[in-house]
Amino acid sequence: MRNLTDRRVVLGVTGGIAAYKAVEVCRRLVDAGAHVIPVLTESACRMVGPPTFSALASERARTSLFDDPGSSIPHTELGQSADLIVVCPATARVISDLRSGRSGDLLTATLLATRAPIVVCPAMHTEMWEQVSVQENLSVLAERGVVIVSPESGRLAGGDLGEGRLAAPERILAAVSAALAGGSTADYAGRRVLVTAGGTREPIDAVRYIGNRSSGRQGHAFAAEARSRGADVVLITTSPETAPDDVDVVDVASADEMAQACSVHAAKADVVVMAAAVADFRPAEPVDHKLKKSGGVPQIELVPTLDILAGLGAVKPERQILIGFAAETDELESNAAGKLDRKNLDMIIANDVSKPGVGFEHETNEVVVLTAGGARQHLPLCDKRDVARYVLDAAIGLIERQSDNQEQT
Repeated sequence: MRNLTDRRVVLGVTGGIAAYKAVEVCRRLVDAGAHVIPVLTESACRMVGPPTFSALASERARTSLFDDPGSSIPHTELGQSADLIVVCPATARVISDLRSGRSGDLLTATLLATRAPIVVCPAMHTEMWEQVSVQENLSVLAERGVVIVSPESGRLAGGDLGEGRLAAPERILAAVSAALAGGSTADYAGRRVLVTAGGTREPIDAVRYIGNRSSGRQGHAFAAEARSRGADVVLITTSPETAPDDVDVVDVASADEMAQACSVHAAKADVVVMAAAVADFRPAEPVDHKLKKSGGVPQIELVPTLDILAGLGAVKPERQILIGFAAETDELESNAAGKLDRKNLDMIIANDVSKPGVGFEHETNEVVVLTAGGARQHLPLCDKRDVARYVLDAAIGLIERQSDNQEQT
């Protein structure tokens, strides 16, 4: 987060119940070196008092277009001087106002009076979040270049469970940092990331093999995203021809070759992303020549392959983040949760590959991300790079929490 040092960040706080969480975001921004100016809507003041933000921020909290003794045009001065504006939480109303260009208070006027990057962090009840009008407004804002930090699933006001919970502070700060860096951040600088990608090919004879439909796109998206954020990346892939540039590529074909490569590189990695589709079975006795039809239908005995992910989980170094995948066609979350627990993972990304546009051979994916701590996040259909970005954001959050816990003990 070094690029936050001395940057002027306007923190817009609106009247959602999650406004109290903006206090922690404010503190973390200041701790990261940012110069934070809070701007609270009238409704936000009913949730959290301005003195709280004034005490934690770099300047006193602003609440009005008209009662600012320091400026006759506060929205223009704030908008022009800001390096970035982050709205946290963003209610459905302020999202609609920003999309339509409505200026009804100091915050919306400031949003219209800036050319700085804008980061919007929605938080609302599930029914509101899923409204077509809200999603349409967010889609339009994203097309205009506004950064949307999607909410998470969890407990909401009134005890409800569902999507709409404000994103975790570490995700919000990562988005702010990335926006200030022009779309990239160096939060993985000095870290080692190992990624596996593609579908393994288990030989039957000299020309045939047992394989699957995995293209390697999702794993390659992880490698590209990690590298763009400063990581030293080792990519173990069965599809080296489409591997991203500037990563260390290890070309493999079979499950055994992938297991051997992982045994060499995994122990040194800070984050391991096992995105490859590894065969569960292989022919017991592959032959080194082509089987001929004249010999009749061959009897192929299958034996289990090594469970690479379980093996890595069994010897996982302290503080390493191990991430697995679960490509399923039924009972998605229960199957993924079982795998998460059995294989000692920190996180698992589950997708239903029977859905259109999801998983194998597609540019897009729809996933549910589960963590060992019990968190759950559904990512609707999106580009595979967006999935990689979210998961790596979550992984860096786990790393930072581990560091915080170590400092406290």
